[in-house]
Amino acid sequence: MMTKSILLATSATMLLLAGTAHAGETSAGETAQTAEQIAAPPVAEPAATGVLVFQPAFFAAQRPNTALEMVQRVPGFSVNDGAGTRGFEGAVGNILINGSRPASKNDTGSNVLSRTPADRVDHIELIRGGVPGVDMQGYAVVVNVVLKKGVSRQQILTLNSIHFDGGHDIYGGSYQFTSTNGDRSWGVTLSDGTGMSDSNGVGRNVRHDGAGKLIRDEAFINDGWGGGRSIRGNFTGPVAGGKLEATARYGRNDWQEWQEFSSPVAFRRSAYAEESHSGELGLTYTRPLAPKWNLETRAIHSFENFDNVSTSDQTLSGVKDPQARFVADGDRSESIVRGLVRHEVSKALTIEAGAEGAYNMLDVRQAYSVGGVGVALPSASVKVEELRGEAFTKATWRVDPKLTLEGGLRLETSTIKQSGDASNKESFFYAKPRFQATWTPKANNQFRFRFERQLGQLNFGDFAASSNLGDSTVYGGNVDLKPEQRWITEVSYERRFWGEGIVSVAYRHDEIIGVIDRLPLPDGLSATGNIGDATLDKLSVNIVIPVDRFGVKGGRFTFKNDWNETHVKDPTTGKDRPISGVRPTQANIGFTQDLVKYKTQWGINWLPLLGQGTYDVDQTNVWRGSNYYEAFAEYKPTPTLAIRAQLNLWDDFTIRRTVFANRATERAVAYVEDREINPRTFVSLRVRKTF
Repeated sequence: MMTKSILLATSATMLLLAGTAHAGETSAGETAQTAEQIAAPPVAEPAATGVLVFQPAFFAAQRPNTALEMVQRVPGFSVNDGAGTRGFEGAVGNILINGSRPASKNDTGSNVLSRTPADRVDHIELIRGGVPGVDMQGYAVVVNVVLKKGVSRQQILTLNSIHFDGGHDIYGGSYQFTSTNGDRSWGVTLSDGTGMSDSNGVGRNVRHDGAGKLIRDEAFINDGWGGGRSIRGNFTGPVAGGKLEATARYGRNDWQEWQEFSSPVAFRRSAYAEESHSGELGLTYTRPLAPKWNLETRAIHSFENFDNVSTSDQTLSGVKDPQARFVADGDRSESIVRGLVRHEVSKALTIEAGAEGAYNMLDVRQAYSVGGVGVALPSASVKVEELRGEAFTKATWRVDPKLTLEGGLRLETSTIKQSGDASNKESFFYAKPRFQATWTPKANNQFRFRFERQLGQLNFGDFAASSNLGDSTVYGGNVDLKPEQRWITEVSYERRFWGEGIVSVAYRHDEIIGVIDRLPLPDGLSATGNIGDATLDKLSVNIVIPVDRFGVKGGRFTFKNDWNETHVKDPTTGKDRPISGVRPTQANIGFTQDLVKYKTQWGINWLPLLGQGTYDVDQTNVWRGSNYYEAFAEYKPTPTLAIRAQLNLWDDFTIRRTVFANRATERAVAYVEDREINPRTFVSLRVRKTF
């Protein structure tokens, strides 16, 4: 199946490339777009440098209110705020602001840009494949948003709501104030955020035994929502011959969800609720040390305390079973200190070296009971601590105007200590090399090759017990976890045409050592652990086609998809299966149009197929969805006012849960449960005013 998908996608892409090759060609000394191709072209550096510069005029037709809206329309760029993993190196996003990432990794690039008015943007740089002096953090493509200095004071008030057909409506908003005076700026943000799930609704739950006999037929309904209230402050200004960036945040978040199954003879309900308080402080200081030498230091601290409770109740033929209850409360924190020195040897060569130290902690206390009687679990209450250090060096060399090479080496050492119900201590050392080559043989055509070793981070929650009482499942903790390793090889090709047009194709192969998935534990329990080696093959295609020349002014057709094929040996059956949690495919087909005359933008996206599976020791759980639609319209009557409405709907969401009777190599099926849900249609409304 993977081979067939690759052939079909590659053939289609090559046909498109052949059709656009003549129309888009320019010489290496020309700009990437011309005034004849688009009304407001970007002012682009020669394509061979790997940098395209977009002036505000390029985005004028969209009438953007914030810098984020501008970045979202940069051709060939997708916002990525990072994996949120521990540490800074390799964990942050692909957005730079004035050449640097935000002071705190939790204050993501998209967050910063969402509170930055569009009229503060001087220009946006799209950096492809690496440029001397730019910290790519492992990304092939990043954007750098360069802000104006000047003097200004601006406020942004945003009100939003989400309205569900038959569900729980959600309301939120934010207020942002920013003051700028030359190199100095400060601001404050008050936010009431929203959280929701787009797969809540009503449906039917049917269970058959291993022989196919109907043993349960129930009506189903579920819902889930949450939110968060927070305050954040930011400061940027000159200090002691350098620049200091600081951010601080404190907030409270909550989430609750429930699901019910009912029939003439039974009623079952499970619920989950969580509340947490969190905060962070981030400081970044940069300054020149000497001509062509620069210093960057960072200090980040974040913390969170949380408590949650899961319950499961069941009544059969009028008889109520004892309640199952799983409770947890705990604290987690992260502290990071990082420094690097960057030396510009020449305009074509930059070398940097640095080190990072981090301390991470999770202290969680959990209890499981049935009818008020405690049930023992392995690693129910634990404290996990990690002390990690990393030294790194990188070099970016523009060999000639058409070829750029980037190489680096990261040496990581860490010690993870566990105490509480289970005690353990493990130390690790890994070398992580990286190499990337970017070749631009002529304007609008770029090839990239990447080879590197990546080290996965352990989820501290996997060291402790956990539960999913909605499926009557309780998991044990695992003290023997080790980070999974990946050797990654990737090749990609990018072609630009017709101003905003782009076609990119990438193929990636991962050799995974010690993949983390589900493995068996004694006493009928299972846990997250290393189950052996695995492979991943991914084909990624991204297509954007401006359709002005076809008579649809201001329109863009988009197609994006990743095809994933994974292989790992199941620890119970010994048979080949996919890795849990990896989606085989999820195509996104869309169309947007700028109606300049009406000061409106509208669009629609269609996801024809989506889903993924989880392959546990005693059960498999596979969900599938199809025909997911998202349509929006945004009206901007003035440069400071935007009104947006969005409709989301889909009618086909299924979950198949197969529970096995034993753990033999050929596992007998105890029962198969099929759940069909009609997710609630919902409408999102947003009004944003800039003062």
